[in-house]
Order: sequence, then structure tokens, then C-alpha cells
Amino acid sequence: MIGFKRTMEWDRATLDKYDKMIKLMPLFHQGIAEKVVNMKAEENARAHGGIVVQEEDVVRAFFAEVPKSFYDLMISAMDEAGFNHKRYMGK
Repeated sequence: MIGFKRTMEWDRATLDKYDKMIKLMPLFHQGIAEKVVNMKAEENARAHGGIVVQEEDVVRAFFAEVPKSFYDLMISAMDEAGFNHKRYMGK
């Protein structure tokens, strides 16, 4: 992780994928993406009563926080990091 303080526990496999994805992003996007996606992922987990951030929380956070103009880059990074983003689309 680059610098955001987490306030919830994260599923280890999800955190590993997330950290890999952040590192795949252009350097100048990493800090802001980390901040907003971390906050949104934890918010997503709390919204459904979760006590641990899961893959779905992170994937939904990326879709909610990343500008649509960067979706192709985001999808490519999700694929490379191992996120199954298609599983959560349309839910």
C-alpha cells in the first residue's frame, strides 16, 4: 500500500490483488486512486454490514470512483491483477 490508512480489515487475497492493481496504474494516478478507492471500498463493505473488505467491495469502488474515460485502462489492470470484475457487473 502506498499511503492510505485502512480502518477495516481486508480479505488477504483481495488486498494482494488491489495492491498489484495500484502498482499497474500510471504513477501519477496511484495516490489519488488509492485514496478514493480505499475509502469507497470500506464504505461499500459497511453498507452491506461487512466487517472485512471483499473483492466485490473493491471492484465496485473502482467502478464508482474511476472516471469513465479511464475504464479501458482500469479493466485491463483488473484483468492483470486477477479481479473477476465481470462477476460483479450488473448486480
